[in-house]
Amino acid sequence: MRAGALPDGQRPTILVVEDEAPLLTLLRYNLEKQGFRVEEATDGPEALIRVAESKPDLMLLDWMLPAMSGLEVCRQLRRRAETRDLPIIMVTARTEEADAVRALDTGADDHIGKPFTIEALLARIRAVMRRSSGPSTKGALSWRDITMDQDAHRVTRAGRTLHLGPTEYRLLEFFLQHPGRVFSREQLLDAVWGRDIHVELRTVDVHIRRLRKAVNGEADSDVIRTVRSAGYALDAEA
Repeated sequence: MRAGALPDGQRPTILVVEDEAPLLTLLRYNLEKQGFRVEEATDGPEALIRVAESKPDLMLLDWMLPAMSGLEVCRQLRRRAETRDLPIIMVTARTEEADAVRALDTGADDHIGKPFTIEALLARIRAVMRRSSGPSTKGALSWRDITMDQDAHRVTRAGRTLHLGPTEYRLLEFFLQHPGRVFSREQLLDAVWGRDIHVELRTVDVHIRRLRKAVNGEADSDVIRTVRSAGYALDAEA
């Protein structure tokens, strides 16, 4: 059964935050054609209100918005416990690598530059939604003082709750499944992002930095080891 054939309440909801009316219309048409429910907001404050009223399954967020930038919307959502794990794809006309890194550092799970094809956007939406969900029953993973309850989607270190975005959660999950093993950036991209979507290697570094920040408290040792010219590992000797 296609998603579009599901009852309205069971269809994944995407909140599109975009102030260009023609693009908003185009996105709504194509997303609804693929079976998504689409909600709209045309500026940052309206987007925050809509999320507070009803949390979507994913947000497609334009960087350049009136009243409040997409970056600030993303920052505010990441500060709130109830939206800390909301999948967000940043849409931007800024094409410099530094801008992409800035979007990821702010908390976006992915980004796509304008102009883009609908096919490329749909691939990113599917990949982000796939990473943020998963099988309903998995069990638990643990290593040293880190415990991941995969069923409850909760991570703790030394008893304190860690707040991870969807991509950081998947990265840590993968590391916990293979402690001590060094993985290259390419291997991490294949395992966490998937082979069906193009993501720059620099993206891995950004999310590793965010994972480190979330996992390592002031009194904790750094458990993510960087191996020069090789990659990263969850390592007791970090």
